[in-house]
Amino acid sequence: MNVTVCIRRVPDTETRIRVGEDGVSIDTSGVKYIVSPYDEFALEAGLQVTESLGTGQVTVVTVGDAGATESLKNSLAMGAHRALLLEGEVTMDGLATARALAEELAETDAPLILLGVKAADDDQQQVGPMLATLLGRPCATAVTRLEVRDGHVRCHREVEGGTEVVDLPLPSVVTITKGTYEPRYATLKGIMAARRKPLERRPAQMPPARLRVLVLEPPAPRPPGRIVGEGVGAVPELVRLLREEAGAL
Repeated sequence: MNVTVCIRRVPDTETRIRVGEDGVSIDTSGVKYIVSPYDEFALEAGLQVTESLGTGQVTVVTVGDAGATESLKNSLAMGAHRALLLEGEVTMDGLATARALAEELAETDAPLILLGVKAADDDQQQVGPMLATLLGRPCATAVTRLEVRDGHVRCHREVEGGTEVVDLPLPSVVTITKGTYEPRYATLKGIMAARRKPLERRPAQMPPARLRVLVLEPPAPRPPGRIVGEGVGAVPELVRLLREEAGAL
C-alpha cells in the first residue's frame, strides 16, 4: 500500500529566533532548518505501515522554496522512496497550503495520507483536517498509533482518562502526534541510497493567501522575582499576593 506523507520545513526548535528588520518575518541569518518533528513522527508511521505490509512506497511532499529540498533529501535518507517539492511561497494561511496539496494529491494512488498534527513553527493544526475536507476523505487527528487492515485504518488517540479508538475507511487522512513512533536515524547506507531516489519539482497550484502577518514581536520580558519573607511567616503575604495581584487563588 502506498502512503503519502506531507512534511514542512521549520526552524530548528533549539534555534534562537529573532524578529527581522521588516517586523513581519524572522531573521533567517544563522537559522538551521529541520523537518517539523511532528512530521517526522508521520514519516516514521508511514514507513512502518509499508514495512509491516511488505509492499508499497512512501512519498514525501512539501510546499516551499528550493531550500526545502534538504528536508526532502533527509526524508529520503530515512527511508522514503520518492519526494516531491511543490514550489510556492509558504505563508501562515493553512487553507492556501491545504489547497495546493489537495490540487496535487486529488488523483494520488495512496489510500493513506499522513501529516504531523501541527507544524512546530506556526502551531495551527489546520492543514490536515482542511486537506481531508478538500479531498472528501475521513480524517482522524492527534493519532499516536495506527494499524491498517482490511481496507480500514484503526487509529488510537490519547484522550483525557484513556485511549479513543477510531476506525476509518480508506482512503483517509491521519495526523500523527508524539507517541508510538520514534523517528529513525538516517544511516550512511540510507544517505547514499537517497542520492538515487527520485526528487521531483513542480510549481504549486497555490491560491493567494488570505491571511497575512501584520507584526511580529518578541515575548515581553518577565518581571523580576520578589522575596516576600522567609519561613512560615511569609506564607500570609504570599497568599495575599497570589490572590490579590496574581489572581491565582
